[in-house]
Amino acid sequence: MGKRIIITGGGWAGCAAAAAATHLGAQTTLLERTDMLLGTGLVGGIMQNNGRFTAQEECTALGGGTLFQVIEKNLRHKAIHFPGHHHASLYDVSSTPSAVRRFLEENSVKIEYRARISSVEMRGNTIGSVSDDHGRTWEGDIFLDTTGTAGPMNNCTRYGTGCAMCVLRCPAFGGRVSLTALTGIKEIQGRRADGSIGAMSGSCKLSKESLAPQIIEQLDREGCVVIPLPPELMEDHLRIKACQQYALGAFRQNLVLLDTGKAKLMAPYFNLQKLHCLHGFENARYEDPYAGGKGNSIRFLAMAPRDNALQVQGIENLFCAGEKAGLLVGHTEAIVTGTLAGYNAVCRAEGHKLLVLPRSLAVGEAIAFVREQMRTPAGLAQKYTFSGSVLLEHLKQMNLYITDIPMIRRRVQSAGLSGIFSALPKKGTEK
Repeated sequence: MGKRIIITGGGWAGCAAAAAATHLGAQTTLLERTDMLLGTGLVGGIMQNNGRFTAQEECTALGGGTLFQVIEKNLRHKAIHFPGHHHASLYDVSSTPSAVRRFLEENSVKIEYRARISSVEMRGNTIGSVSDDHGRTWEGDIFLDTTGTAGPMNNCTRYGTGCAMCVLRCPAFGGRVSLTALTGIKEIQGRRADGSIGAMSGSCKLSKESLAPQIIEQLDREGCVVIPLPPELMEDHLRIKACQQYALGAFRQNLVLLDTGKAKLMAPYFNLQKLHCLHGFENARYEDPYAGGKGNSIRFLAMAPRDNALQVQGIENLFCAGEKAGLLVGHTEAIVTGTLAGYNAVCRAEGHKLLVLPRSLAVGEAIAFVREQMRTPAGLAQKYTFSGSVLLEHLKQMNLYITDIPMIRRRVQSAGLSGIFSALPKKGTEK
């Protein structure tokens, strides 16, 4: 029987960590607070835009491409362009969660739903077990915290516009509880440019059926619709968004819609009465968050102090990934950090040296760069993503953003890391 890996949080990061750990022979349990996997990935859907293309191909060359293959089979659109973003893919938010669930179950990941972890048993500076609200307990050798940084409701009220009734569903399943915080480790809070805490989620979902037929037809055909806004309907939300890669003038001057099976509205919220004034939107209604005319969820409230192997500092057997690992925005960012954390969890359990990805790779540079930036007040006021803003510009300066797949594979090969996530190193072969 393999070592026991316990993962708290079933978003993209947790799913990627589970896929990586079980592939390496670990006995893997994924604990999800709600009744569905993927977290914000249930309403997200954007892949491969800008530097996310590079990160995905690097992760695949490293041997961690299985979840990307699942996503590929559930894409609605490939190689589309929208303001500031190129070669994007959009996955179907209805079919993808079930496809990921089936993939994990077929690969022997044990998934426990409605498992909101509320207590932890510590043995010195290691975790012995975790327990949920229902009194269930899971013992493990290594633990991963991929619980994210959004919720509970009082944080959305304190730092936002109140509970927006988003897909995280705190009223139904209880607010997020951080495993890192339960161990006594002080977490890090992100800030906005004005010094206030957190950042607001950057997009909403409209029911496609509530839009005019010509808008639905264009979304289905092209994957994107850009509708100019008259000055009186423009709303400026750019500074409050978690997704700073979309903090462009084009997203204030236009309604930008993407087709993920729903109509993804690229704004943190938009007044519903104003929306109804637009031709084709007279009957528009929000699907996520339901109160999308008022606000959205607040994120980046609880990040773990970690090293570049994604081990939480101060706890011997705890790793982190996704937003828990820092001011990293997006599904690709969650998948690549989750894959590394899952790999390193098994390495630690089996007594191998932990892997730190080199800064010659975009993924390795991102993990190290974000950690450095978060040590400064100015850095805590930024958000980092492969798809734009500060991190993409940094990767461009380092000549790490490329779309030449053979060249990406050669870079990974030059680092001596081709397929590294596919198998544990043999004893005595580690440098």
